[in-house]
Amino acid sequence: MLLFESFSAGVMAIFIGFAAVLLVVGLYVLMIWPLTLWDLASLNLERYSDWVRPLLWLVFAGGTIGGFFCFSGYVFRFTPKSRVPARPARLRTR
Repeated sequence: MLLFESFSAGVMAIFIGFAAVLLVVGLYVLMIWPLTLWDLASLNLERYSDWVRPLLWLVFAGGTIGGFFCFSGYVFRFTPKSRVPARPARLRTR
């Protein structure tokens, strides 16, 4: 169960990245493209296509590892325990 929850955190990391890319492209299409009619065809983004698959796997692996540490409770093991001073017996009321 912990493994599947960790994988879901990895998928959620990819989803958040995808949503961020959609937001940036949407803002570009709504604001910049109508004003300049520049459609990004001259950037030659195909040269970066070899980096996309390893980057997606890296985001998935990072989200999975982060989810594993959070869902397993490993992150919360090293929190300092708060010490509450004990009240003297003569100040205690019943």
